Amino acid sequence: TTHYLFIVVVAVNSTLLTINAGDYIFYTDWAWTSFVVFSISQSTMLAVGAIYYMLFTGVPGTATYYATIMTIYTWVAKGAWFGLGYPYDFVAVPVWIPSAMLLDLTYWATRRNKHAAILIGGTLVGLSIPLFNMINLLLVRDPLVVAFKYPRPTLPHYMTPTEPQVGKFYNSPVALGAGAGAVLTVPIAALGAKLNTWTYR
Repeated sequence: TTHYLFIVVVAVNSTLLTINAGDYIFYTDWAWTSFVVFSISQSTMLAVGAIYYMLFTGVPGTATYYATIMTIYTWVAKGAWFGLGYPYDFVAVPVWIPSAMLLDLTYWATRRNKHAAILIGGTLVGLSIPLFNMINLLLVRDPLVVAFKYPRPTLPHYMTPTEPQVGKFYNSPVALGAGAGAVLTVPIAALGAKLNTWTYR
Protein backbone atom coordinates (compact mmCIF):
# COMPACT_ATOMS: atom_id res chain seq x y z
CA THR A 1 0.00 0.00 0.00
CA THR A 2 2.81 2.41 0.84
CA HIS A 3 4.45 1.76 -2.53
CA TYR A 4 1.23 2.47 -4.41
CA LEU A 5 0.64 5.65 -2.43
CA PHE A 6 4.22 6.71 -3.17
CA ILE A 7 3.68 6.16 -6.90
CA VAL A 8 0.56 8.33 -6.79
CA VAL A 9 2.38 11.09 -4.90
CA VAL A 10 5.30 11.02 -7.36
CA ALA A 11 2.98 11.06 -10.37
CA VAL A 12 0.81 13.92 -9.15
CA ASN A 13 3.55 16.13 -7.78
CA SER A 14 5.98 15.69 -10.65
CA THR A 15 3.14 16.32 -13.08
CA LEU A 16 2.25 19.57 -11.36
CA LEU A 17 5.92 20.55 -11.40
CA THR A 18 6.17 19.78 -15.12
CA ILE A 19 3.08 21.70 -16.18
CA ASN A 20 4.24 24.70 -14.15
CA ALA A 21 7.90 24.64 -15.22
CA GLY A 22 8.64 28.22 -16.12
CA ASP A 23 4.95 29.06 -15.57
CA TYR A 24 4.55 30.95 -18.85
CA ILE A 25 5.42 28.25 -21.37
CA PHE A 26 1.91 26.95 -21.98
CA TYR A 27 0.55 30.30 -23.04
CA THR A 28 0.64 30.91 -26.77
CA ASP A 29 2.55 34.20 -26.66
CA TRP A 30 5.43 32.93 -24.52
CA ALA A 31 5.49 29.44 -25.99
CA TRP A 32 6.57 31.02 -29.27
CA THR A 33 8.98 33.61 -27.97
CA SER A 34 10.71 31.28 -25.50
CA PHE A 35 10.70 28.04 -27.47
CA VAL A 36 14.22 27.07 -26.37
CA VAL A 37 13.28 27.48 -22.69
CA PHE A 38 10.13 25.52 -23.43
CA SER A 39 12.12 22.67 -25.03
CA ILE A 40 14.72 22.43 -22.26
CA SER A 41 12.23 22.51 -19.40
CA GLN A 42 9.78 20.07 -20.95
CA SER A 43 12.31 17.51 -22.19
CA THR A 44 14.08 17.60 -18.82
CA MET A 45 10.97 17.34 -16.70
CA LEU A 46 9.43 14.59 -18.83
CA ALA A 47 12.62 12.50 -18.81
CA VAL A 48 13.21 12.90 -15.07
CA GLY A 49 9.63 12.17 -14.06
CA ALA A 50 8.99 9.40 -16.58
CA ILE A 51 12.27 7.56 -15.97
CA TYR A 52 11.87 7.79 -12.21
CA TYR A 53 8.30 6.56 -12.43
CA MET A 54 9.16 3.85 -15.01
CA LEU A 55 12.12 2.46 -13.06
CA PHE A 56 10.09 2.49 -9.87
CA THR A 57 7.45 0.24 -11.42
CA GLY A 58 9.81 -1.61 -13.79
CA VAL A 59 7.04 -1.79 -16.38
CA PRO A 60 7.51 -0.57 -19.97
CA GLY A 61 4.57 1.66 -20.82
CA THR A 62 4.67 3.57 -17.55
CA ALA A 63 6.32 6.60 -19.18
CA THR A 64 3.47 6.87 -21.67
CA TYR A 65 0.99 6.60 -18.81
CA TYR A 66 2.87 9.37 -17.02
CA ALA A 67 2.77 11.59 -20.13
CA THR A 68 -0.92 10.87 -20.52
CA ILE A 69 -1.55 12.12 -16.98
CA MET A 70 0.27 15.35 -17.77
CA THR A 71 -1.67 15.77 -21.00
CA ILE A 72 -5.02 15.31 -19.25
CA TYR A 73 -4.07 17.79 -16.51
CA THR A 74 -3.08 20.39 -19.07
CA TRP A 75 -6.20 19.95 -21.16
CA VAL A 76 -8.22 20.51 -17.98
CA ALA A 77 -6.29 23.76 -17.46
CA LYS A 78 -6.91 24.69 -21.11
CA GLY A 79 -10.61 24.07 -20.61
CA ALA A 80 -10.61 26.23 -17.49
CA TRP A 81 -9.08 29.18 -19.37
CA PHE A 82 -11.54 28.62 -22.22
CA GLY A 83 -14.38 28.62 -19.69
CA LEU A 84 -13.19 32.02 -18.45
CA GLY A 85 -13.73 33.46 -21.92
CA TYR A 86 -10.27 33.13 -23.42
CA PRO A 87 -9.87 31.72 -26.95
CA TYR A 88 -9.25 28.04 -27.58
CA ASP A 89 -5.68 28.77 -28.72
CA PHE A 90 -4.78 30.78 -25.62
CA VAL A 91 -3.14 27.75 -24.01
CA ALA A 92 -0.92 25.52 -26.16
CA VAL A 93 -0.90 21.97 -24.75
CA PRO A 94 2.59 20.44 -25.10
CA VAL A 95 2.98 17.11 -26.91
CA TRP A 96 4.55 14.68 -24.44
CA ILE A 97 3.05 11.31 -25.34
CA PRO A 98 5.06 10.43 -28.51
CA SER A 99 8.36 11.20 -26.76
CA ALA A 100 7.31 9.13 -23.74
CA MET A 101 6.45 6.26 -26.10
CA LEU A 102 10.01 6.42 -27.46
CA LEU A 103 11.28 6.20 -23.89
CA ASP A 104 9.11 3.17 -23.18
CA LEU A 105 10.17 1.55 -26.44
CA THR A 106 13.84 2.00 -25.52
CA TYR A 107 13.27 0.46 -22.08
CA TRP A 108 11.43 -2.49 -23.62
CA ALA A 109 13.84 -3.03 -26.55
CA THR A 110 16.90 -3.05 -24.27
CA ARG A 111 15.35 -5.67 -21.98
CA ARG A 112 14.63 -3.16 -19.22
CA ASN A 113 18.17 -1.83 -19.08
CA LYS A 114 17.91 1.34 -16.99
CA HIS A 115 21.20 2.76 -18.29
CA ALA A 116 20.03 2.41 -21.88
CA ALA A 117 16.71 3.99 -20.92
CA ILE A 118 18.58 6.98 -19.50
CA LEU A 119 21.14 7.40 -22.29
CA ILE A 120 19.17 6.40 -25.39
CA GLY A 121 15.67 7.16 -24.17
CA GLY A 122 16.69 10.48 -22.62
CA THR A 123 18.39 11.55 -25.85
CA LEU A 124 15.34 10.58 -27.90
CA VAL A 125 13.13 12.61 -25.59
CA GLY A 126 15.40 15.65 -25.86
CA LEU A 127 15.49 15.39 -29.65
CA SER A 128 11.83 14.67 -30.27
CA ILE A 129 10.00 17.05 -27.93
CA PRO A 130 11.13 20.23 -29.75
CA LEU A 131 10.09 18.75 -33.09
CA PHE A 132 6.66 17.58 -31.96
CA ASN A 133 5.94 20.84 -30.18
CA MET A 134 7.06 23.03 -33.06
CA ILE A 135 4.57 21.14 -35.26
CA ASN A 136 1.98 21.65 -32.53
CA LEU A 137 2.63 25.39 -32.34
CA LEU A 138 2.48 25.77 -36.13
CA LEU A 139 -1.15 24.65 -35.92
CA VAL A 140 -2.07 27.41 -33.46
CA ARG A 141 -4.19 30.19 -34.93
CA ASP A 142 -2.00 33.30 -35.31
CA PRO A 143 -0.24 33.33 -31.93
CA LEU A 144 0.66 37.02 -32.11
CA VAL A 145 -2.97 38.04 -32.50
CA VAL A 146 -3.85 35.92 -29.48
CA ALA A 147 -0.90 37.37 -27.53
CA PHE A 148 -1.82 41.00 -28.18
CA LYS A 149 -5.58 40.64 -27.89
CA TYR A 150 -5.53 38.40 -24.82
CA PRO A 151 -2.48 39.14 -22.64
CA ARG A 152 -2.41 37.06 -19.49
CA PRO A 153 -4.00 38.92 -16.57
CA THR A 154 -1.41 37.46 -14.19
CA LEU A 155 1.50 39.00 -16.10
CA PRO A 156 2.98 42.22 -14.75
CA HIS A 157 2.81 45.09 -17.22
CA TYR A 158 6.52 44.90 -18.07
CA MET A 159 6.15 41.27 -19.23
CA THR A 160 3.15 41.86 -21.50
CA PRO A 161 4.15 41.38 -25.16
CA THR A 162 4.65 44.72 -26.90
CA GLU A 163 6.09 43.65 -30.26
CA PRO A 164 6.41 40.50 -32.36
CA GLN A 165 9.28 38.36 -31.13
CA VAL A 166 8.86 35.19 -33.18
CA GLY A 167 12.16 34.22 -34.74
CA LYS A 168 13.90 37.36 -33.54
CA PHE A 169 16.48 35.78 -31.24
CA TYR A 170 16.99 32.32 -32.65
CA ASN A 171 17.78 31.29 -36.21
CA SER A 172 16.53 27.76 -35.67
CA PRO A 173 14.53 27.22 -32.49
CA VAL A 174 13.94 23.55 -33.31
CA ALA A 175 17.68 22.87 -33.68
CA LEU A 176 18.60 24.84 -30.57
CA GLY A 177 15.82 23.32 -28.51
CA ALA A 178 16.59 19.78 -29.66
CA GLY A 179 20.33 20.16 -29.07
CA ALA A 180 19.99 21.73 -25.64
CA GLY A 181 17.23 19.31 -24.63
CA ALA A 182 19.21 16.25 -25.71
CA VAL A 183 22.39 17.39 -23.97
CA LEU A 184 20.74 18.34 -20.68
CA THR A 185 18.17 15.56 -20.46
CA VAL A 186 20.60 12.65 -20.12
CA PRO A 187 22.54 13.79 -17.01
CA ILE A 188 19.39 15.01 -15.27
CA ALA A 189 17.60 11.76 -16.10
CA ALA A 190 20.58 9.95 -14.59
CA LEU A 191 20.00 11.93 -11.40
CA GLY A 192 16.38 10.79 -11.46
CA ALA A 193 17.51 7.18 -11.71
CA LYS A 194 19.91 7.73 -8.82
CA LEU A 195 17.07 9.06 -6.72
CA ASN A 196 15.13 5.95 -7.66
CA THR A 197 18.00 3.81 -6.34
CA TRP A 198 18.04 5.76 -3.09
CA THR A 199 14.33 5.10 -2.65
CA TYR A 200 14.94 1.38 -2.28
CA ARG A 201 17.70 1.78 0.30
